[in-house]
This record gives sequence, C-alpha cells and structure tokens, in this order.
Amino acid sequence: MTEDILFSIDGAIATITLNRPQKLNAMTPEMASALIAAVQACNTDDRVRCVILTGAGERAFCAGSDIRELDTYDTPWNFRNRPDYCDAIRRLLKPSIAAVNGYAFGGGLEMSMSCDIRLCSSNAQFAAPEIKLGWIGGGGMATFLAHSIGPSNAAIMLMTGDPIDAQRALSWGLVSEVTETSALLERARALAKVIASRAPIAAETAKLNLRAAFTMPLEKAIEYERDLQTICFATEDAAEGRAAFKDKRAPAFRRR
Repeated sequence: MTEDILFSIDGAIATITLNRPQKLNAMTPEMASALIAAVQACNTDDRVRCVILTGAGERAFCAGSDIRELDTYDTPWNFRNRPDYCDAIRRLLKPSIAAVNGYAFGGGLEMSMSCDIRLCSSNAQFAAPEIKLGWIGGGGMATFLAHSIGPSNAAIMLMTGDPIDAQRALSWGLVSEVTETSALLERARALAKVIASRAPIAAETAKLNLRAAFTMPLEKAIEYERDLQTICFATEDAAEGRAAFKDKRAPAFRRR
C-alpha cells in the first residue's frame, strides 16, 4: 500500500480513498498498484459486501493519470501493458459505489463509470479531456459513456473534452444522485449499508447480470440471468430469505 491510497473496512463496507488531494488525486503507477491490492483484499474478504470509492478533499475525485508520470514509460508498448487502475475497479466482485466529489476527469471519469453506482456532489464536474492533449481515453471511456449517456452526448464529451456539471450529468444519466458536498459520503455509506444488508451472493450475481445485459444478445442474456437466478435460489441465503419471509422477521444472510 501507499499513503496515497487509503483502505478501510467498517463492518460490511470497505472504503477506498484516493489520497493525493494536492494533485487532485491524479493517479501514479504506485497508486495503481496499491489500488489493485485493495481490490484484491475486497474480493477475498467475505466481510466486505459493498465498496465505496472516493477521493480525498473537496476539489477532486480524481483528475485521471498524472501526466508527468506518463513520460516514464519508455515505449508505447509498455504504456499499453501498464497495470491499469480502471481495470482494477472492474475486477471488483462486490457491489461498488463511486462517491464523486469535484473533478472526475479522464481516468477519474473512467474509474467512476467502472463502479456500479455513481453519486456525486453538487460541485462535481465530469470530462474526457484526453483529446485536448492529443489522445483518447483507454479505460473504457467511449463504451461506458455511450451506454450511460447515449452516443450523441458521449460524442460531445469525447470530441470536445469539455466538462459537464453535476446537474447535466444527472439529467444525462451519468450519475444517480446529486448531494451537497458535505453529505456525499454519508449518503454513499447509507446506500452501501442497504446493499450490504441484502443477500451478498445475490448482490454479486446481480452485478454479473448487469454486465451481461450490456455484452450479450437478448436471448443469451436472459438465459444467463435464469442460470444466475438458479444458482442464487440454491444457496442457504435464499432458503433463509424464504424462511424469514414466512416468520415475518429480518433475514440473517451469511453468504452461503
């Protein structure tokens, strides 16, 4: 780990904080490695049922990769094969919430879109500014934007590089909620607590199911969903859910 990535677990909720506010939480290779380690810790810890990703300070969630660090790659091929922080977030098995405070630019936008749910503060801004520097995003930018806000809106962001504010992000469907900055983490934790109270295997398969909905043809996606449903139905947690319903009590899910 590095002090630029903070990792904590409180009950069933893990929080990963990008902790380089003086540099707008811009990512370095060292931070990417630490983020990969934090994701692995979440995936292998059965206590963790939901993960919050956020940035330290009020100015930025993440301004993307630290541009000065990009010159450390001696060849384009090594740049292509670098450990990627957006890939790491997509490898999370547990449900994830991006609590976006301030700037989410470039790789920061891609990281937020790699999470399952996005909440943002009223001062948040979102941008794909790579085109202003002569390249494009490489962490899923076009795919995620097209799915989130539609191809025309995605084209505006990708081809201008200009930011959109929180209210436009909400109206376009890029985020689910906008809160005041002071209330953002509290809201993210409240939502994470609700998700963590649900059957964890079902929550993890719901995550898989959503991904399949974007990548599979319709009939195959429905077939896959039915298979996932059957797997969930066979778990001890599903039996507990049915028993709790009959007994009119809250279920005690154990991830089994």
